[in-house]
Amino acid sequence: MLAIFHKAFAHPPEELNSPASHSGSRRPKLPQETLQDFLSHHPHNTYSVNFGHAAALAYVRPETPLSHHQRLFCGFDDMYCVFMGSLNNLNSLNRQYGLSKGGNESMLVIEAYRTLRDRGPYPADQVVKDLEGSFAFVVYDSKSGTVFAALGSDGGVKLYWGIAADGSVVISDNLEVIKAGCAKSFAPFPTGFMFHSEGGLMSFEHPMNKIRAMPRIDSEGVLCGANFKVDVYTRVNSIPRVGSEADWTQWDSH
Repeated sequence: MLAIFHKAFAHPPEELNSPASHSGSRRPKLPQETLQDFLSHHPHNTYSVNFGHAAALAYVRPETPLSHHQRLFCGFDDMYCVFMGSLNNLNSLNRQYGLSKGGNESMLVIEAYRTLRDRGPYPADQVVKDLEGSFAFVVYDSKSGTVFAALGSDGGVKLYWGIAADGSVVISDNLEVIKAGCAKSFAPFPTGFMFHSEGGLMSFEHPMNKIRAMPRIDSEGVLCGANFKVDVYTRVNSIPRVGSEADWTQWDSH
């Protein structure tokens, strides 16, 4: 999968951007260049959709039904989801959200996002925590310009993110594409975390704990984008906000 969002619509942690990206021999690329690199890796079975200068989504269709990780793409009512992996409790969640038995994981994630956005009956971290299995997903709400991404806590699916030459946020499971497109400004997306374009980065397993950025040094001794981990000894000062249509995503990530 690949998701690229203009910096006006996504605000990642500052520590993800390494100064070394702009001073070394390998410089970060513009979003369109990274998208073309991704598409060239799989020229015959890749699907992509562009949203002007705001965003781009792409995914590789599985070559066989028995591919290691299921890859899905779904769009509904100006909401789009790229999903990797599988959910063990998909059937029960489909019943919970009033979806048909034939609904797949990407459809479920869009419905869960829509429910949170419009009615907010549960904390966002609890909704993601209810997803059982190995998964990674990115949701883009093109009507509001909202980004919502998460990575399961079991480590079964790998995901990376970084900063492009123009400051756009790049998210992908393809490490080589991330390295080439973001130079030194990239890192593994932390397991058990979710990211919202306004609310920032947050652990859905430990939503009341603060997040610590750990510096990453590569084999050349150069500072790269940081790893992010839960600080088990420090808790946030207030309960993350949940509820109204306008602010369900405004969790406290500091």
